Amino acid sequence: MLIEVVKSKIHRVKVTGADLNYIGSITIDEDLMDAANLVHGEKVQIVNNNNGERLETYAIPGPRGSGELTLNGAAARKVAVGDVLILIAYAWMEAEEARRFNPALVFPNEDTNLLD
Repeated sequence: MLIEVVKSKIHRVKVTGADLNYIGSITIDEDLMDAANLVHGEKVQIVNNNNGERLETYAIPGPRGSGELTLNGAAARKVAVGDVLILIAYAWMEAEEARRFNPALVFPNEDTNLLD
């Protein structure tokens, strides 16, 4: 039996931009993506701590070391610059594998979104 478990989590990052006219996705500093083991195009759940919104989209890399976190397309309507988000990606695996699996949990600097 397969179960869905947390694979990656970026905890408490601030929105740096919202681009309604972009075609969709969330742009994430590539350093954060690497630390969280996220790949270009991977589905991510976004939890907005400021307004309770939850949505899903896909990740695209932003400039390394920029701290960028921009919601694009329709998702831009669900955030405001400065909102604090949690980003989560999940993976399907056998229960035995899940018991041994350690997700990538990332806690960037809450002021800059950078890794310390």
